[in-house]
Amino acid sequence: MAMQVHEGLDGLRSLAPGQIISIGNFDGVHRGHMEILRRARELRGSAPASRLAVVTFEPHPLTVLRPQLAPPRLTPPALKRELLQAAGVDDYVVLPPTREVLDLEAEQFWNILRDHVRPSAMVEGNSFFFGKGRRGTIQRLREWSAAANVQLHVVESVAVTLLDLQVVPVSSSLIRWLIAYGRVRDASICLGRAYALEGEVVHGHHRGRTIGIPTANINCDELLVPADAVYAGRCTIDQATYPAAISIGTNPTFAEHARQVEAHLLGFSSDLYGRTVRLELLDWLRDQWRFRGVDTLKEQIARDLQEVEAINRVHDPCVRQSSLV
Repeated sequence: MAMQVHEGLDGLRSLAPGQIISIGNFDGVHRGHMEILRRARELRGSAPASRLAVVTFEPHPLTVLRPQLAPPRLTPPALKRELLQAAGVDDYVVLPPTREVLDLEAEQFWNILRDHVRPSAMVEGNSFFFGKGRRGTIQRLREWSAAANVQLHVVESVAVTLLDLQVVPVSSSLIRWLIAYGRVRDASICLGRAYALEGEVVHGHHRGRTIGIPTANINCDELLVPADAVYAGRCTIDQATYPAAISIGTNPTFAEHARQVEAHLLGFSSDLYGRTVRLELLDWLRDQWRFRGVDTLKEQIARDLQEVEAINRVHDPCVRQSSLV
């Protein structure tokens, strides 16, 4: 059954009583989020008549409160919904950052849950805050939920081991830091999947086509774009997936200054302009370099493409392979 989507506070109030609820931004839908959802599914399994609801804020409240501090997205809205549905969420409530929502004190928000939603249980992370000024704490939620006979389950942070052998608690902030420094493999460890960029294919300089290596220029809007580099990845178009060499940067060989996200898809030659594609970044290949000329650049790209194919074979043997011959 498809996940049901509800909008705003009226949508929240419309939820059927007895739901198992988790509230949060869920940006990235990372391993910490997945552990919260796993615990919620366990509770739902012991109460077959109940449903699992996620209540989230879209976009991030800071886009209204303090736009200059609003974090870039880790997950486009469509992918976020897709991941939550795959994780077993039955009802998805989207609260926009309107004054009606942002001005709710923690107790007022709790009163809506208690009097209108009437959940049977709530599952939250140990760093959960809610309400105006983030004044709603886990401790206050413990007190209020106990008084209303609502079970509260607090899930501890999930720890992972990064490639440098550091053991760290997973968080959206950590993942943003890793991606900002090009550490996409470490980010994938925290996410439980490859980091993805999604956007419309737009016109660029068309230079790749003139040297025999056409690229798709992707407009990633508000998503967090990794550090300038060349990455091995894959591109999904209409449920078909192709190996992709992904270049992020300013094309220093051609003295360009505009930062771009470009992808060369192996085994694909059709026109993509105006279509939305999803790029998954599997591994860092190299920094952006300024080459002496086009021939040297093409030689390096050929080596890059060989690495891209090899990395894709390791990550997913079902990904379409093309020949470089």
